[in-house]
Amino acid sequence: MKSDSSNVEYLWRTSYIYSILGFGQSTEEARQQWYRTGAYLGKKAITQHPQHANAHYAYAVAVGRMSEHAGNKTKIQNAKLIKSEAETAIKLDPKLPGPYHILGRWHRVVAGFSGFERAMIRAIFGGLEGGSHEESILNFEKAIQLEPLNAIHYIEAANSYLERNKTNDKQQAKNWLQKALNIPIRSTDDEMNKKTCEAMLKKL
Repeated sequence: MKSDSSNVEYLWRTSYIYSILGFGQSTEEARQQWYRTGAYLGKKAITQHPQHANAHYAYAVAVGRMSEHAGNKTKIQNAKLIKSEAETAIKLDPKLPGPYHILGRWHRVVAGFSGFERAMIRAIFGGLEGGSHEESILNFEKAIQLEPLNAIHYIEAANSYLERNKTNDKQQAKNWLQKALNIPIRSTDDEMNKKTCEAMLKKL
């Protein structure tokens, strides 16, 4: 990036790395600092290359990470931005799996908002379109279709079924977790996902 700060590949990939590695920092303050850097680089990538799908995706990831442990007002203010950036990424590249994963999480989080949070949404935005477990599941299934060897999509689909908690949803969650266990181990992330699947199945 120092040699070519306008290169969109350098910008969005570095933004994404900051978001991923930020999660492993030892304090919330340090994590937020990494996420802010990721968001800055993602925003810069979008400003210079507005038609680049991965730039919008990386920015959505960073803002989403910033919101995970934020207060209600910040979380709600960021919600509209995250959805917009993920949808823009999909519009630019419908075969990109990451934005569908983001929307899957987004719909589940919004579906789980409390009455107080929904009142804040009405006050700030006049309402917020979307936010259901059904939409969450559909987006995770799309991510699985596009990236079948990434177990995290299966795990999050299972979480959405479990949170919805309708008839047969627990079995649906088990089915997705069992499928995830059949994915070959190729990385440390795959090993961690396998352990998560095993722990969830044991609990179920």
